[in-house]
Amino acid sequence: MSSGTGSNGTPRKKLIEVALPLEEINKQSAREKSIRHGHPSTLHLWWARRPLAACRAVLFAQLVDDPSSRPDEFPSDEDVLLERKRLFNIIERLVDWDNVNDKALYEEAHAEIMKSCEGNPPPILDPFAGGGSIPLEAQRLGLEAHASDLNPVPVLINKALIEIPPKWAGQPPVFPGAAESRMGDWPGATGLAEDVRRYGQWMRDETEKRIGHLYPKAKLEDGTEANVIAWIWARTVTCPNPACGGTMPLVHSFWLGKKKGKERYVEPVVEGKRVRFEIRGPKGQPREGVVGRNGGVCMICNTPVPLTYIRAEGKAGRMDAQLMAIAAEGPRMRYYLAPTDEHEQVAKVERPNDVPDGELPDQALGFRVQGYGMTEWADLFTNRQLVMLTTLNSLVGEARQNILADALAAEIPHGDSLVHGGTGAVAYADSAALYLALAASKAAVFHCTQARWRPDADKSAQAFGRQAIPMVWDFAEVSPYAGAGGDWSGIIDGVCKVLGGVPGLGLAVASQWDATKRDYSNVIISTDPPYYDNVAYADLSDFFYVWLRRSLGDVFSDLLGTLLTPKSGELVADQYRRGGKEQATQFFEEGFRQVFSSIRREAIVLYPTTVFYAFKQAESDDVGEASTGWETLLEGMIRSGWAITATWPMRTEMATRMRGMVSNALASSVVLACRPRPEDAGVIDRRALINTLKAELPGALKEVQQGGIAPVDLAQAAIGPGMAVFSRYARVTESDGSPMSVRAALILINQILAEVLSEQEGDFDSDTRFCIKWFETHGFDEGKYGQAETLSKALDTSVAGLDRSGVLKARAGIVQLLSPGELPETYDPLADDRISVWEVAMHLAKRLDEQGIEAAGQLMAAAKSRVDLDTAKELAYLLFSICERRNWAQTALLFNGLGSAWSEIEKASRTAVPIMNTQQTLDLTPEED
Repeated sequence: MSSGTGSNGTPRKKLIEVALPLEEINKQSAREKSIRHGHPSTLHLWWARRPLAACRAVLFAQLVDDPSSRPDEFPSDEDVLLERKRLFNIIERLVDWDNVNDKALYEEAHAEIMKSCEGNPPPILDPFAGGGSIPLEAQRLGLEAHASDLNPVPVLINKALIEIPPKWAGQPPVFPGAAESRMGDWPGATGLAEDVRRYGQWMRDETEKRIGHLYPKAKLEDGTEANVIAWIWARTVTCPNPACGGTMPLVHSFWLGKKKGKERYVEPVVEGKRVRFEIRGPKGQPREGVVGRNGGVCMICNTPVPLTYIRAEGKAGRMDAQLMAIAAEGPRMRYYLAPTDEHEQVAKVERPNDVPDGELPDQALGFRVQGYGMTEWADLFTNRQLVMLTTLNSLVGEARQNILADALAAEIPHGDSLVHGGTGAVAYADSAALYLALAASKAAVFHCTQARWRPDADKSAQAFGRQAIPMVWDFAEVSPYAGAGGDWSGIIDGVCKVLGGVPGLGLAVASQWDATKRDYSNVIISTDPPYYDNVAYADLSDFFYVWLRRSLGDVFSDLLGTLLTPKSGELVADQYRRGGKEQATQFFEEGFRQVFSSIRREAIVLYPTTVFYAFKQAESDDVGEASTGWETLLEGMIRSGWAITATWPMRTEMATRMRGMVSNALASSVVLACRPRPEDAGVIDRRALINTLKAELPGALKEVQQGGIAPVDLAQAAIGPGMAVFSRYARVTESDGSPMSVRAALILINQILAEVLSEQEGDFDSDTRFCIKWFETHGFDEGKYGQAETLSKALDTSVAGLDRSGVLKARAGIVQLLSPGELPETYDPLADDRISVWEVAMHLAKRLDEQGIEAAGQLMAAAKSRVDLDTAKELAYLLFSICERRNWAQTALLFNGLGSAWSEIEKASRTAVPIMNTQQTLDLTPEED
C-alpha cells in the first residue's frame, strides 16, 4: 500500500468526508464568541473571521483517515464505529476552548495526524488568510502553516500570529530589569510579550506627558474629581429656517444609561439660538431622537430638515459638533455630567499637520460618510483624536529605537532586519514594533467619530459594529487613560495576552500574494475565501492601513509601499469598482474559478481541499427561497474540475431558523470538502443519478447522523454525499440531453433525503408507525376516531391499545396524540408493559426540555434494555423533517433539540442513577432500603 492510498491505489477517505461531531463543533464555535481575554481575534480587528474551534476541527478531520478507509485495521462495521467515536472524542476535546493550552491533547492530536499522513503531514496554505484563524490552528496542530493575502493588513496580522512568535521562542525580554522579574525561563513568545507590555507602558507615559492636558478630569458636585470615560458629542448644522438660524444638534438618542435604577438621559433646553443640555434621571423618559433616515428636526423651531440639506452643509464644511454629556468613572456606576465650557474648549485643538494621507473612495460597499463631506480618512477623527493617534504612532518608531538599543545592550548581535530574515537585535526591535503598531492601529477603532455610546451597558462601543462605515450622529470620544474602552494600557494588555498564548512553534510563513497568481504546489488548501460583496475588505481596511503605514513604513517598506491597500486585484464583487452589479459578479466568479482551477491543477491528491463558504445571497423563486450564491459556488467548483465530497453546516449562533427543506437553508457558514475529479470521469443520465443516490445516500446519512448532527442541519449535510455522486461525473444529462444544473441536483437530493427518512419507518414497531402516520396529518391536534381505527388496523395495532399505552387519548369519537408536555412527570420504561420507540422518544423530549441532559440521560439508561435507541434517534430526525415540511416551528425545535443533544444524553446515560418507580421502592426489604 502506498503512502496515503488504499489497497486499490485510490486516496484514502478522510474523516471530514464521512462524519463529524458537528453539534459539539457548532456549540463550541458559538461559545467562542463570548471569549475575549487572550483570544487571538483580540490582537487586531478583522472582519468575518471563522471560529478557531471550527478551523481546528476541520483541519484535523481533513488530514485524519476515516476508519472505513482502513479495512485491514477495522474490518467490521462495529470496529469502524468504535474507532470513529474515538476520533470524535479527540475532536470534541480539541474544540473546547478550556483545553486550548493542553499540550498533551495537542500531542495526541498530532500523533493521529502523523499516523494518517505516514509521518509526513503536508503544509497547510490559506490563500485568503484574512484574520488568520486557519493558519493559526494549523500551527497549533503542529503543522507547517502558510498564510497569504493580497491585503497588507491581514498579512501583518498573520505575521504577528504565526510567523514572528516562533522566531523568539524562549527569548527573555530586553527591557532593563524585565528579565529578572520572574524566575525560570520564558516559554514561547512570553519574553517578547513582556517587552511589548513594558515598552507599551513607556509609550503611555510619554503620551500622557505630551498630551495628557487634553484629557482633564471631571469635577463632581462634592468638589472631588473623577476620570472621564468619554465625552459624548452631537453633530450640528445651522437651521435652514431664516426665522431661526440656530445651531441645530443632530441627536439620534438622548439616552445615557438604561440600567435599572441608574437610568440617565440628556434633556435639551432651548436658550435663544442654541440648545444646552442637562442630565436627568433615574425617573422620566428622554424625548425621541431628532435625526434619522428621513432627515432631522430643529429643536429650537421644530422645523423638519431634509438629509439633502444636512449633507450639503457637511460638504460645505459647515458641520460641527457640540458637547452633549460627560461620562465619568464612579464607584459601581457611571457619573453623567452636563457639559462645561472648560471641557468643550479643551477639545478645540488645531488639526495636526502630519495626519495620515489617504482619501476615502468616492463610493464603496457600506460607506455613507462621503455624502456628508468626509472625503479623507483623517476626517473620521476629531482634532483631539488626531493629536493623540499621531503622537501614539510616532512613539512606535521611538520605542523601536529604544528596543534596538536595549537589545544590543543585552548582547544580542546586531543582525539584519526582520524582512530580510534577520534573527538579531534589529529583527527583534522590528518584531516588537509590529505589535506596538498593531495596538496603535487597533486604538483607532475606539478613538474615532464612528464610536458610539452604549446606554444599555454604560460604555462606549468601538467602530465597526458591522462591516460598514455609516454616518454616526452622536459619538463618544473616549479617554486613552481612563481604564475603560479605548484605554491604551488595556489595548496593550490584550495584545500581550494574545502574543503570550499563541502556539509559537514550527515553520510558519505569512506573505503577500494575489490568490489568482500564486503557486499552489506541494501544499494542501484550507481556506475561507471572500463571498461576492459581503465585505468590502480593501476599502474598510484602509482605516487601519493609513496608521500602520505611518508607524511601520520603514520596517515593512515593500508591504506598505503604496498609499492605500491594493484594490484592482481584490476578489470582491464591488459594483462601484467594476462598473455595475453584473460586471462585479462576473469578475468575482471568474476570479474564483481561476483560483480553484489553479489549485485543482497543483493540488496534492492524497488529501481533500476544504473551503468555508458564508451565505448571504438569496432570491425567491417558484420552489421557495434558493441560495444563488451557494449554487454558484457549487457550480463553479464542479466546473473547475472538483468533486464535492462533503458539506458541513457550521453555526456560530445557537438560534435556529426554520425553512423548507427544498431551500437548503444555510448556517452561518458551510464547509465543503472536495477533491480533483478524475480526467476520465464518465457521463450518466438523470435516471442513473437517481438510482445511484438511492443506493448510496441511506448509508451515508447513517454515518452523518453518528456525529450527533442536529436535525435542522441534516438536509445541508446530506448535500455532501449527494453532491459526491453528482460531481463525480463529468456531466449528468437530463431526459432531453441537456446538462443537469446544480439547482436541479439539489432538488433531487432533497427529495431522496425525504424518501430515505420516510423509509426508516420500516425499522419501527407497529405503535410507532401508527403515531408517525397520524402525526404527519394531525400533529398533536385532534382527529376523528374512525380514521384512527382504519389506520390502526392497516398497521396491525389498535386505538384502544395505544390509549392504554399512554401515547394518545381516544374520547367521544376524537383521537389525539399526547404531546411531550402532556405526558406524566414520572415514567419508568422498565415497568412499561407496552413500550414503543415513540413513547420513549416523547418522554426523552419532555425530560430534556423540562429537566435537562442529566434527567434525559437517566431515562435513556433505563430504556436501552427495552428499545433500540438508534431507532429512537432516527425517529427524532424523522419527526423534525415532518415538522419542517408542515411549518410547525415550535414542535420542530423540540425534536431538533433532542437530535442535537443525543450524544450528550448518551454520555449522561452511562453514569446515570437507575430509575426506581414507586412500587419498586415499596417492595424493598429494610435491608435493601
